[in-house]
Amino acid sequence: MAVLSYNEILKGSVINYNNEPYEVLSAHIFRMQQRKPVNQTKLRQLVGGKVVEISFHQNETVTEADVGTMRANYLYTNRGESWFAEEGNPKNRFSFPEDSVHDKVQWLAPNTPVEVLTYEDKPMTIKIAVKVELEVKDAPPAVKGNTVSGGTKLAELSTGAKVNVPLFINPGDIVRINTDTGEYTERVTKS
Repeated sequence: MAVLSYNEILKGSVINYNNEPYEVLSAHIFRMQQRKPVNQTKLRQLVGGKVVEISFHQNETVTEADVGTMRANYLYTNRGESWFAEEGNPKNRFSFPEDSVHDKVQWLAPNTPVEVLTYEDKPMTIKIAVKVELEVKDAPPAVKGNTVSGGTKLAELSTGAKVNVPLFINPGDIVRINTDTGEYTERVTKS
């Protein structure tokens, strides 16, 4: 395991903090007047999903977490748990509490491949693509002259997620969604 100094703790890295793996969501190094530099970070606990803000000072170091990856397929969500099966070994099934992975699972259709982060050979959390293409299941018809709402309407996608889309989107259209922000990016043309 690599030892990281305070200025090497960057967004996207996974570190050991209090003997648990944390993903670095943001990192900002700054110096206040005559003081020594500080790295102000926002960390997400991989096990429970709790987000904390921690400042690392110039003399502090942390170790990089020994995080592995595994390919898996999303199966379904039921009774507060989201289930997955390892790719190539469907007998190896595991679940996460729905509230810890809901922001990612809402964009997944059954049998969608995902990347699972593992720590000490135990599944911790999932990573999905930044952009996904989903079919619009239900969208209210556009009403002529209804641009008060900024020219958008609330549409339901095939996964059950709801997202604001432009007025020209209809049921059956394929739209591209940014999974980080949960926003519509563009309509995909069928080829």
